[in-house]
Amino acid sequence: MFDIGFSEMMVIAVVALVVLGPERLPRVARQAGEWIGKLQRYVTDVKNDITRQVELEELRRVQQEMQGAARELQSSMQKSVSDMQTQVSELRAEVEASTELSEPPMTHMTDWDRVYAIRRSRERIRERRIERDRRIGAIRPKRRLVR
Repeated sequence: MFDIGFSEMMVIAVVALVVLGPERLPRVARQAGEWIGKLQRYVTDVKNDITRQVELEELRRVQQEMQGAARELQSSMQKSVSDMQTQVSELRAEVEASTELSEPPMTHMTDWDRVYAIRRSRERIRERRIERDRRIGAIRPKRRLVR
């Protein structure tokens, strides 16, 4: 703590012995030792308090960063979920619309009726694909007819 060498301590001891005398010197030395011990304990307590405060501030900063990251993650997840829900509702509406447009099954269909029904459903599927491709901007290659 103090930069006092052995020779300096000897000079202080000789001066104290001359000033205080041999009767009071042990009592004063013991009291000075107690004061120095109390001072050292106080200094170490203050140092420990300061380090605890620094660590606490660092933990609070880390906690705030984590909470901010958690909020960002939560908002992005909620946005993703809402996007997915809108897509699902659009798909559900398309499915419901396609089931409303489909023809009810006929129990007494001839073979030609079945063939024409299959062709009509294929045409509707093809038209929906073309419409979807137009909406998303995709270009579908032309199919070659195999004969």
